[in-house]
Amino acid sequence: MFHMWGGESMNRVRSTALALFAAVLVVGLVPVVAKADVDSFFRYAGSKPLSAYTPGEVLKTRTRQYHLLGVPTPLQAVQVLYRTTDAQGRPSANVTSVLKHPGKRIRGVVSYQSAYDSLNPQDSPSRAVAGDFRMFGLTPQGRNIHVGNVMANMEDAIMPAVLALGYAVNIPDTEGQEAHFAAGPEYGTNTLDSLRAISSVRSTGVGHKSKIGLVGYSGGAIASNWAAILAPKYAPEINRRIAGVSQGGLLVNPYRNLRYVSGSYGWGGVIGMAINGVGRAYGIDFDKYTTPYGKQVLRQLSDASILNFWYPGLTWRKLVKPQYFNPASVPPFVEAVNKLNMGTAPVPTAPMFIAQSDNGVLEGTLPGPPGIGLGDGVMITGDVRALARRYCRAGTSVEYHQYPLSHTTGPNLWGIETVVWLLDRMSGKRVPSNCGQIPRGNPDALKPLQHAR
Repeated sequence: MFHMWGGESMNRVRSTALALFAAVLVVGLVPVVAKADVDSFFRYAGSKPLSAYTPGEVLKTRTRQYHLLGVPTPLQAVQVLYRTTDAQGRPSANVTSVLKHPGKRIRGVVSYQSAYDSLNPQDSPSRAVAGDFRMFGLTPQGRNIHVGNVMANMEDAIMPAVLALGYAVNIPDTEGQEAHFAAGPEYGTNTLDSLRAISSVRSTGVGHKSKIGLVGYSGGAIASNWAAILAPKYAPEINRRIAGVSQGGLLVNPYRNLRYVSGSYGWGGVIGMAINGVGRAYGIDFDKYTTPYGKQVLRQLSDASILNFWYPGLTWRKLVKPQYFNPASVPPFVEAVNKLNMGTAPVPTAPMFIAQSDNGVLEGTLPGPPGIGLGDGVMITGDVRALARRYCRAGTSVEYHQYPLSHTTGPNLWGIETVVWLLDRMSGKRVPSNCGQIPRGNPDALKPLQHAR
C-alpha cells in the first residue's frame, strides 16, 4: 500500500465521514412504498431521426421523486433523455438522473458512474431513481432471478450526503438502454453526453461553467476513465470543466482480465457476461464459435447482473469449440477487445486518483500466470499500475493507492479517500501526485491482442 493512513489525513476522513452521515439523517425517507415506474420515457419515439440531433442534445425531461429501494424521498430527481453515441458510432438515446439538495446553491456537479454491471436494461440507475425496484421476480428472458436493480439502489444511498455538501449529482445509465455491458467507449460517450445534456436543463441547477468531478468504481471506473479518455476530442467543452477523476478497480485491457479470472471460483462467470456484452455492443454472433454448453451458459447469462452471474471455475475453453481455444483465433473478438483497451487509447488530461486492490485470493481468484500476477479478483493490479505510469509519463497528474484488499472490499477505503480527494479538486486545491513512487506494472499490460496465425 503506497499511502499511509494517520494524522491530519485520517482526521479529515473521520470529520468528512461524520458530516456525510449527518447529512443522510437530515434528508430522511418517507415511509411509503412506491409502485414500479414502468413507462416509455426511456425510449425515443420522436418523428425526427436521432441523427438529426447533436450529441448531448436534450430529447425530453421529467421530474420524479428520488427513490431508495422503491421508497420515495423528499428529494426531486430531474431525468433527461438525450442523444448520444453507441459503441459502433451510431446515434442512440440514453437517460440520466440529476439530484440536487433543495435550498443549496450548486457548487458543481459530481457525476457518479454506477457499478450496476448488468445485461438487463431494467437494472439501470435511472429506473431505480424513478422507483422501479424489482426484487426476486424473473428477468425479462425468464432465465434469472431479478436482483441486479439492488446494486443501483445500494449505490444511490450515498447520494444525499454529497448533495448536502452543495453539489448536484449526475447518475447516467452508463451502459445505455440496451445494457452494453463492458463496452467502455460507449460508457464514456454516455457519460460525457449526459453532462452536456444536464448543463442545458435549467431545473438541474448545472450550468455550462459548473465544475465536474467524475467518480466510479469497477464498472463505474470503466465509465469514468473512458469519459476522461474521450473528453479532449469528443467533448472538449466538458473536458475543460473536469476538476478530477476518482476511480477504483479499473479494467485496463479486457483480454488479459479474461485470462486472470479464468477458472476463478468467485469471478469465472464474468467471462460469460463479458462475451455477451461485447457481442451485443459490437454486433458479434458467437454461436459459430461456441459449444452446446457454451450456448447454454451465454443464454443463461444474457440478462444476468453482477449479483447473479456465478459460474465457479468457468473458463473460455469450456465455452468454445476446440479450434477456438485461443481467443486470438476469433477475429471479431480480437477486434472488439482491442477497441476496449485503455492502454492504446488517448491519454486523459484531467487529474486522477486511482486505487487498486491486490488480494484477489479472498474472492477465489489465484494470482495469474507470469506477466499477469496479482489482482483484486477480477482486475489486474500490475496492469493498473502500468496504465497509471503511462499517464504520468504523458504529464497527467496521478495519485495512485494500492490496498491489500479484494475487489468487493476495496471500496471501503476507496470511497472515503475519494470524498476527501474529490472535494479538494472541486475546491481548487493543489493537485497531488505520487507518480515517482508508483511501482512498475506488467510489461505487456497495454499491448493489443494479436490475431492468431
